[in-house]
Amino acid sequence: MSSEFGKNIKLSIFGESHGEAIGCVIDGLPSGIMLNMDEIYKDMARRAPGRDKSSTPRLEKDEPHILSGVLDYVTTGAPLAMIIENTNTKSGDYKDLMTVPRPSHSDYPAYVKYNGKNDIRGGGHFSGRLTAPLVFAGAVAKQILKTKGITIGAHIAKIGNVCDAVFDKNNISKALLEKLSSEPFSTISASAQEKMRTVIECARLEQDSVGGIIECAAVGLPVGIGANMFSTVEGHLASILFGVPAVKGVEFGAGFDFANMTGSQANDAYCIKNGRVALKTNHNGGVLGGMTSGAPLVLNVVIKPTPSISKPQKSVNLQKMEEETLIIKGRHDPCIVARAVPVIEAAVAFGLLDIMM
Repeated sequence: MSSEFGKNIKLSIFGESHGEAIGCVIDGLPSGIMLNMDEIYKDMARRAPGRDKSSTPRLEKDEPHILSGVLDYVTTGAPLAMIIENTNTKSGDYKDLMTVPRPSHSDYPAYVKYNGKNDIRGGGHFSGRLTAPLVFAGAVAKQILKTKGITIGAHIAKIGNVCDAVFDKNNISKALLEKLSSEPFSTISASAQEKMRTVIECARLEQDSVGGIIECAAVGLPVGIGANMFSTVEGHLASILFGVPAVKGVEFGAGFDFANMTGSQANDAYCIKNGRVALKTNHNGGVLGGMTSGAPLVLNVVIKPTPSISKPQKSVNLQKMEEETLIIKGRHDPCIVARAVPVIEAAVAFGLLDIMM
């Protein structure tokens, strides 16, 4: 399995959903960075299960235990190793899934690829639980980026057919991003949040699930980060974002809406603002030619509905090679979008830090 990311700062994530622990190693961090553990705990809590009524009832503390690379809360320059203990598992709920794979999950391709030897409990190494170490790594990256004047935040743009207000792509404040990145269910509009919660609850009662869209932004980026061809900001960030389970699409700026525009509508005209070159619009989401343009970096990520639902589904018995109806047991989110918001922030933060080093 390949669970590594990064060229200048390398992140390696290990563990399984129902193993003793999950964790990560971050190699290449500069020394002398003072870590605010309260900020790290805050991001970990936003992702952790069982903290909000819209998520799975599986309650995990998700407290990171740093093993190396930090002394008196300051990075030493050595690899930073961290583990999170798994304390609330019910592995028996997964004993039949090696034989009858869940639709839209990793079960079947992993069964074939690893000859049936992969850990199926809770999804094993394919579980969304492995995003907890990513959030830790991203929280560290956020603090380093903050010293460079860069702020990252995200919100739930859509769940089901309910939409939140969207960013003004050319005018996003640091204060708004900080507010959004401090909330467990992050929306710009309070009324949209109420409607989204209703959609999620309806899905739960129907033993189903719903997906959505997360809009993420970074402000304070200098001009010229990234490069052309195979070293673009979009390509680098997309590679880490698609490492997040359930992410099925990434778009920057106007994204697929460019198909409905003419060049005169899509082009971001230049102007002088406060004595500096600026853009009148930001349809390109802060990236031109693979490089940051100085405008806010804005991207959307699509999160698919949770595959593990309680409704009966059609599957097959891999031992008998017969079609079979599957009823999934266990504790699962009717919607993972809210918990995925800090994960997307973390992925963007770590990706940006890596490309900037």
